[in-house]
Amino acid sequence: MKYWRETLAVAQRIVLELVRRQRSLICWSIFPVSILLINGLILAERTQLSNAQAFEAAAPLTLVGAALFFSCLGGSIATVVAEREQQTLKRLAISPLSGTSYFLGIFLAYSLIGLGQTLLVYFVAAFAGAQFQGSLWLGGLIILLSIMTYVGGGFCLGTQFARRTEDVNALVSAFGVPLLILGGAFIPISFFPEILLDIAQFNPIYHMNEALFGVAADGKGLEAIAPHFRVLVACAGVMVVGGWLSYRRMLQTERRL
Repeated sequence: MKYWRETLAVAQRIVLELVRRQRSLICWSIFPVSILLINGLILAERTQLSNAQAFEAAAPLTLVGAALFFSCLGGSIATVVAEREQQTLKRLAISPLSGTSYFLGIFLAYSLIGLGQTLLVYFVAAFAGAQFQGSLWLGGLIILLSIMTYVGGGFCLGTQFARRTEDVNALVSAFGVPLLILGGAFIPISFFPEILLDIAQFNPIYHMNEALFGVAADGKGLEAIAPHFRVLVACAGVMVVGGWLSYRRMLQTERRL
């Protein structure tokens, strides 16, 4: 119960700070809606699909391939850097709050933000006539694994490579944009040459997109998306463990400074 209360307190503090600042939440709301509308309209025009079918195809790619990337990965990097600059981590070393609760609190906060973006994207898509074709629990599990991958990756990058607020945009741009493009978030995979398709197999965003697209737009089950799902489970596990170890190392470093 102690860990649970501390985790909730940390998550609440982070979410309330974002609500007070408002700008990040507003941008994280405008961005996925804009990408969804652009992708949906392009698909409807170029592939001769109905609006409903076009938005069914665009929603999963917009959500896990773009929205969650910038909020959960970029946001967690920004939080780690801000907490370091504000000396919060030094105060953590002398407080009764455990490092585990702090790590889980940040993860929970961005999970809630990701849930909000999921509801927003699919509300807009439903307004255009789209429906979630497959299993809701499987789609929700894919989204949760995607959030875990992004937040864990954000901890790895934020603790190892970001020292100042200015570093956040550089990291997201350098690591993120190529991965998003190779993952099919902005350009359909069907347009890729063979060499890029081979490279995309090593990109977790590609597997996120393919898994959620298969479930949400094509109504596929777990067996049909099993190769992508296995990669996503492995990536989520590796990123969470890597993020935790990076976080622990950062705490030890901050205590010595």
